[in-house]
Amino acid sequence: MIDFEQWEGFEGRIWKEEVNVRDFIQKNYTPYDGDESFLAGPTEATDKLWGALQKLQKAERAKGGVLDMETEVVSGLTAYGPGYIDESLKEFEQIVGLQTDKPLKRAFMPYGGIKMAEQACTTYGYQPSEELHKIFTDYTRTHNQAVFDAYTPEMKTARHTHIITGLPDTYGRGRIVGDYRRVALYGIDALIKFKQEDFANCGDGTMTDDVIRLREESQLLRESCTQLQSLFQAEIDTRQNRIMQILTIVTTIFLPLTLLVGWYGMNFVGMPELTWKYGYPVVVIVSIVTVGISLWVCKKKKFW
Repeated sequence: MIDFEQWEGFEGRIWKEEVNVRDFIQKNYTPYDGDESFLAGPTEATDKLWGALQKLQKAERAKGGVLDMETEVVSGLTAYGPGYIDESLKEFEQIVGLQTDKPLKRAFMPYGGIKMAEQACTTYGYQPSEELHKIFTDYTRTHNQAVFDAYTPEMKTARHTHIITGLPDTYGRGRIVGDYRRVALYGIDALIKFKQEDFANCGDGTMTDDVIRLREESQLLRESCTQLQSLFQAEIDTRQNRIMQILTIVTTIFLPLTLLVGWYGMNFVGMPELTWKYGYPVVVIVSIVTVGISLWVCKKKKFW
């Protein structure tokens, strides 16, 4: 049984021995019978970000329902770097990241079926990548293709005549659905450890179809956790880079002042401005002007 100091005060035992979010909720929830008076209104950040998003949604509708679409990068947890609804408002965003690299840009998802992904692109006037078409046609077996290969001739006929919809194609082999509440409760490292144990203990050494499938799904879930871990580390790196950027800007702004201090700290005899009655105010004015120019340059170059 694992135990974290953050769990202190929570009831229950089973959810500490295995990944069981339901047991945690059942043992620790408190019913609320009051009204909605405890709810707070939107913050300034929410209002500004929602306003920016509404402008993008208006532009999306004006373009016929799709603002932009990816054609070169396959969708994935770590496929893109940090994304913002609006770069000029990024200090208001608490959660960094979008489905793609731009807000409302549709992702390219060929694993469910390369034909469907390409059709989604061409429908709205986008040209899919020829390289990705070759990869997912010649080298990679997509989920959709595997399901169609398992269909009987009667099933294929019913599918092509639309007697049945495409839903069985999507769920025919089952889907790995991420339950991200587990991340908040257990943490990525613990979840990876649990999945490694599941993989090691799955089956009795006999490789039957169901055991192979369970081991494959355990491995896929572990890889998903690892991707989340990488994503979290990327977010930490991004925040550290922001801090370093701010420190660098501050250092750059005050570097000329450091140079002035160095000059006048040498105490040479032949420095006429030391005995000049306006020497001190002139140095102060020059310092203020220098800082002002540095701030103006940094803002113009969009260093922050």
